[in-house]
Amino acid sequence: MEKWVLLVGTNCNDPAKEAEFNKWYDEIHLPDILKTPGFTGATRQENSDPSEGQAKFLASYHIETDDIDAVMKANAENVGVLRDAGRLTELLEIVWRGLYKEISSVSK
Repeated sequence: MEKWVLLVGTNCNDPAKEAEFNKWYDEIHLPDILKTPGFTGATRQENSDPSEGQAKFLASYHIETDDIDAVMKANAENVGVLRDAGRLTELLEIVWRGLYKEISSVSK
């Protein structure tokens, strides 16, 4: 089974509501996205000093599948359902995203 990571760089479009944004992302959005078959886990990081135009936050979604196209299609459908259900936030600004296939792994 192949391993993939979907990286998504984001910002909160209202700095005064950053705590609300992080709470939504951690408590609502991550669990919602992890309901997509193939998604096995997620982590978030914060850039302590982002430059203008850079993402302050990074979400890493871990995926295991033999059919990445089917997983990404299912994820797009899941996001549509979440949008229709009002589970997305107007605070989310996606700066960039990228899908990467694992080609090697080293552990200590």
